[in-house]
Amino acid sequence: MAFGSTPDWFHISEDETIVWESRPHPITMGATLPIGAGIAVAGLLIAVWGLRDGVGILPLLGGVVLLVGVAVTFARYLVWTNTRYVITSTELYKKRGIVSRDVTQFRLERVQNTSLSQSGLGRLLGYGDLTVYTAGSGEPELTFERVPQPAVASSRLSDQLEAVSTDESVL
Repeated sequence: MAFGSTPDWFHISEDETIVWESRPHPITMGATLPIGAGIAVAGLLIAVWGLRDGVGILPLLGGVVLLVGVAVTFARYLVWTNTRYVITSTELYKKRGIVSRDVTQFRLERVQNTSLSQSGLGRLLGYGDLTVYTAGSGEPELTFERVPQPAVASSRLSDQLEAVSTDESVL
């Protein structure tokens, strides 16, 4: 499967390929997105109403409320767009962050178990959590939260884990 250009936050070797790449499901933006948009619309309405009635402070107040709503909406959108999940033929990556970056990376050979969980709402809307456990740890080492089409991600990961275990058994 062909994906876009390689992200600037990780480098893959020549024999490594990206087999799955995604960001969290849009539901991850939660109520913050519509609330921010609602605040922006309210600010716009206040500003327009104030201009129409010729009241001096209302357009200024409306403009401030509009800017706050846009800022809240844009900030939440940036957090969502700057969270990425990648499965390559040899590694797993999870990247978060706008100004600073937090990249978690695991080689597939270290993966002991995986689990896929979906709530009722997650099944209805098509998202779930894919959790990875590594050898020697009983705690989850990496979770891809609210992954869209989690069965696809889980299947691609399982295929890669099988390929890695087959390659190791040949050695």
